[in-house]
Formats: sequence, structure tokens, C-alpha cells
Amino acid sequence: MFISKVLVTGGCGYIGSMVCKALKKAQITPISFDNLSRGHLEFAKYGPFFKGDLKCREDITKALNKYKPDAIIHMAALAYVIESIENPNIYYQNNVLGSINLLSAMVECNIKSIVFSSTCATYGKPLKIPMDENHPQVPINPYGRSKYIIEKIIEDYQLRYPIKSAMLRYFNAAGADFDCEVGELHDPETHIIPNLIQAAIGLKENVLIYGDDFPTIDGTAVRDYIHVNDLANAHLLALKYISTTNESIALNLGSGKGLSILEVLNAVEEVTGSKVPYIFKSKRKGEPPLLVADNTKAKSILNFEPKHSHINKIVSSAYNWYTKIASSKT
Repeated sequence: MFISKVLVTGGCGYIGSMVCKALKKAQITPISFDNLSRGHLEFAKYGPFFKGDLKCREDITKALNKYKPDAIIHMAALAYVIESIENPNIYYQNNVLGSINLLSAMVECNIKSIVFSSTCATYGKPLKIPMDENHPQVPINPYGRSKYIIEKIIEDYQLRYPIKSAMLRYFNAAGADFDCEVGELHDPETHIIPNLIQAAIGLKENVLIYGDDFPTIDGTAVRDYIHVNDLANAHLLALKYISTTNESIALNLGSGKGLSILEVLNAVEEVTGSKVPYIFKSKRKGEPPLLVADNTKAKSILNFEPKHSHINKIVSSAYNWYTKIASSKT
């Protein structure tokens, strides 16, 4: 199947905008569909923009009828774990109901390919490290459950309709566009690398590190960080796979390597040349000590290679992005 246009829900977000850039580079027109509640209009720079909300079925149908995309990359979602615990209603309304509306509109408009932005949070507490795609999916918070439910809904739609999907379970997305065109711009910012960099360059007073007594190399939590550029490229590979093979897949997207928070902090200090002020706090309830991807399946099926996911490369790209933001405010 030849693909010339793709509707990207959440296309004005951090990862969504990078996916749009990768599509444009591959000479595929990305249509950014976003309600701008957490996305940024200035990130809609790689193709047409349609302001719409997935909770409104009419918005989706209008966008599909106007642009007639060949496929969907579905990235629009609320994605804060703590917020999902405090307000599960908005997570199920936005993430689950929005996805049902999207799938129903796909059926109506005869669109047969969807790449879904899922998460390792669908696995819950790790029973083994690294985690492969056969790991039990027992999510422990509403955010993870909302993504798990969407995966199951997509599977059910595939049984009834001619839809094929790639469900991509991200580990920790990190880094920024190498051209400094887009990067992380969350409010609040919960990701550790941006917070460490902002502290290093004086944009914030210090960083809170939750837990120093995990059973890890230095007592801090270990995570798998994957560069957002590698993530974006994986979406193109997945889209090509399902559209040419007519087979659905579920894949982990991670670097396959775990780094502790203090190891990441050391990398930030090395790249920035500045010390990072930090304060240890008690670890948060339900926080796993280690989360590391087994990415063997993605490498085998998609020829995926996380070539930009060395921690210094991740930190350097993010540092350049935040330096640009800081200079624009002076």
C-alpha cells in the first residue's frame, strides 16, 4: 500500500511533532490533529494542522474527510501517572473514549492502518528484566490501564474490521530534535532529564530525586532512555511494515540498556559542565526499581536500531534545546 498522507493525533506534542518531522523527511505529508490543550501550535510546522478533539467524533470525521489520509498515527493522550491517579475520569474520557471515536471514524472512512503510541506502563511491576512483549500486562495506574484498554479495543476492532495495527510500547522518551526545532515543553515538567538540565543551567533551584534505597547499583531507580529521534523513526518503520505485510504487531521501543538516575545526573554534569543541585525524597508508592526493554523483536521485525540513544547524545540534544529556550527568554 502506497502511503502519501498520515493523520497524526497529538501531532503538536513532544513526540508527535518529531514523528511529523520524520514523515515529512520521508516525503509523507503529516496532518497534525491536536486540541492544543498540551500541544504547541508552533510545533505544527511540518504539514497541515487541524484543531480538533478526539472526544468530539465530528472533529475526527471532518479531518478525515478533508485530508483523506492513508493511515493514522495515534499519539494524542494524557500521560501523567500521578494526575491519572488523582483524576482517573479525565484519563478514561480522553484516552479511551477518544480512541474509540478515532477507530469508529477509521472504519467509517475505510482507513486500515493505525500505529498506536502505547507504553511500558501497560506491563505494571516488572517480573523480569529486561521486559519482552510476552511480559504479563498488569498496569498499576489509570494511565497505564487506559493504554492497555486501548490496545485491547484495537485488537477487538481488528477481529471485526480490516484494520491492522502496530502497538508501540515506549520506555522513557528523551532528548530533543538535533536541529532544535522541537523538544520537551511540558507544564509541569515531570521527566528527569529536562529537570536535571534546567537545574544545571539555572532555570530551576534543584531537582527532587525520589528514592535512594532501591536495590540498584547506586540506590536510585534504573530506567531505559530512548532518544525521541529513534522513536520517531520507529513509527515510520512500523507504518511501512503493517501497510506492506498486512500484519499487526506489538513491539517494545527502548534502548535495551538501563541507567540509574545518578548515572544520568553524571552525564548531565559532564555535558553541561555544571553541577546539578538535587535533594533526595522518599520513593513514591508503586515505583519499580528497574524498567528496561528487551527490544529484540523490534530489531528483528523492523530492523530498528536505537542509534541516537547513548545517554550523552540524548543529554546533548536536550541541553541544546533548553539552552535555546533560555536564550529566547533573555
